[in-house]
Amino acid sequence: MKLRRHLWIVTGGTEEAAMVETVKLAFASSDRKRVDQHFGSACALAIYAVSEQQATLLEFAEFGDLAQDGHEDKLATKLALVRDCAAVYCQAIGGSAIRQLLAVGVQPIRVEEGVSVERLLDEAQAALCAGTTPWLAGARRRRSDPRRFEAMEAEGWQE
Repeated sequence: MKLRRHLWIVTGGTEEAAMVETVKLAFASSDRKRVDQHFGSACALAIYAVSEQQATLLEFAEFGDLAQDGHEDKLATKLALVRDCAAVYCQAIGGSAIRQLLAVGVQPIRVEEGVSVERLLDEAQAALCAGTTPWLAGARRRRSDPRRFEAMEAEGWQE
């Protein structure tokens, strides 16, 4: 499967800007406007950096047309792409993909077809402000705990 990356934004700034807490969220979307794809067969993923104040599109990656069933290897590229995201929003997702995402600490979130990415970004920002989303709190802990890799090794972490 060939991956085409259309947009990659590298931001710089002051040290203060780097201190702002952000999480990365991925959306299975063919048009960057609505969630309309099954994770495994998604033709594209939009990845945003989200903080309490703003949401910034970091990357829009396109994939070739994929069937929903079979071809387990199609997940490898997508999993690598979303590995450092807190969550992936999609219309549907298979059990194998769910297990693989959870194993690397990414929360799969199934939403109704056509839900606006903008609405989901607004909800994520509100959750960041309120601290009310459990998976978001987990993403914060994973990023902030410098010994998280030691803990994985002690548990017998396998890739």
